[in-house]
Amino acid sequence: QVRLAESGGGSVQAGGSLRLSCAASGYISSNYCMGWFRQAPGKEREWIANIYTTDGTTYYADSVKGRFTISRDNAKSTMYLQMGILNPDDTAMYYCAATLSGYVACGVPVNYAYWGQGTQVTVSS
Repeated sequence: QVRLAESGGGSVQAGGSLRLSCAASGYISSNYCMGWFRQAPGKEREWIANIYTTDGTTYYADSVKGRFTISRDNAKSTMYLQMGILNPDDTAMYYCAATLSGYVACGVPVNYAYWGQGTQVTVSS
């Protein structure tokens, strides 16, 4: 059974940094996407970044480009999201997710088969 577990959320002041981790277990495919999403109260879930497991290609939403970095340690089956220059608009529940295949649109939430429980990030001004 596939399991994803996020960690690293917390409270930080504007301008600060946090690193989120997503530990994956039970995954058997070698070609899929892993992504980070976030959802603020009253808003839809938003894709913010994804990484392909085959070659490490990454993509970012414009809202986080240049401030966030997604990465993956294949040996540890762990994905990371390094977040910098945080601002109050980044406040949300952050989720990691994984697709069944790398041959899907990895910026679309519905294409992700597995989700973690989420970790809260709160940025104060």
